[in-house]
Amino acid sequence: MDSDIADYFISLVQIDSESKDEKRFAKKMEQELLKLGAEVKYDNANKKTGGNVGNLIAYLPGKIDKEPLLFCCHLDTVKPGKNIKPVIKDGRIYSSGDTILGADDKSGIAELIYAIRHLQRENISYLPIEVIFTISEEIGLLGAKNLDYSLIRAKKGYALDTHKLGAVTIQAPSQNSFDIKIIGKEAHAGAEPEKGISAIRIASESISKLNWGRLDDETTSNIGTIQGGIATNIIAKETTLTGELRSHNEDTLKRETDKIINTFIDTAKEFSINIDGKLFEPKVDYEVRKEYSALNVSEHNEIVQIGLKSAKKLGLPAKTIIGGGGSDANIIHNNGIDMVILGTGMRNVHTVEENIPIDDLIMGTKWIIEIIKEYSK
Repeated sequence: MDSDIADYFISLVQIDSESKDEKRFAKKMEQELLKLGAEVKYDNANKKTGGNVGNLIAYLPGKIDKEPLLFCCHLDTVKPGKNIKPVIKDGRIYSSGDTILGADDKSGIAELIYAIRHLQRENISYLPIEVIFTISEEIGLLGAKNLDYSLIRAKKGYALDTHKLGAVTIQAPSQNSFDIKIIGKEAHAGAEPEKGISAIRIASESISKLNWGRLDDETTSNIGTIQGGIATNIIAKETTLTGELRSHNEDTLKRETDKIINTFIDTAKEFSINIDGKLFEPKVDYEVRKEYSALNVSEHNEIVQIGLKSAKKLGLPAKTIIGGGGSDANIIHNNGIDMVILGTGMRNVHTVEENIPIDDLIMGTKWIIEIIKEYSK
């Protein structure tokens, strides 16, 4: 194993693939997989997501008669992800500073391709390998949510999509997102403020009654956006808010979601007013969406134990961890395929400071090789 993977990784991140615009990069990876002897196909997920290509699904037959092992990475990057210009500094690969780097998740893709190349070059027999390169992961796990699971043969595998090498993520939370719209009553703020119902005040008082941030060891909540009002001299008629809750406990997720919605509804009732004998009551409209269900895999599961064993063999700090965000693994796992998440070495993702050490690209590749070799025994 040598540093050639750095050049390969650099070539991949220079192919633009922001969410919903992954086609050019998908076609590149299709050719790479075909060179490895894989059967390659696409599903029609993009017809539901609005992108320009579907999920890429590949199958390498292998030489050992065992059930296939799945590896999953995502093709897309966040913005700004166009015209990426990688630079190497002190043994790390960075972007030029105007864009993200794309190590999330092209480091996983590069390491996987190089691992399979190594096995073939060294004539090492391996079990069948299945590959899913998903689309639109970064904008709501849309590729995995719309994946044609009838095309997938594997029942276990790994998502290569987090940072710490040697760490196996065995839990990740469920997430609810919510939109709330408060409709009050407009009035002139100077002449007749008594005849108005401020949607902004209802929102602010509702927010102040609730706890936000880390609610307990398993649960977080956040208001992400708030918009309301059209002018300083008008009592704000409408205010909209968006937010999310995440929890490793489904009962807690439901309870805290209900608490937020009911607090807004009950607070709005307190702002009802009577004008000239007519009752005006503010209204609260809301929508709650289940973005994904929790990932929860036992540390005794074979995919966890082989991941840890392979990491230890390489001298990596092998451990299981609990993640705070969702990934394709959540969706795939909840579609009947055992999945955990492995680190690739990526750092400072979703920022223009994103980077990855070249040594981590090399070690991440070795980790994948060891996992495949363990499964192939």
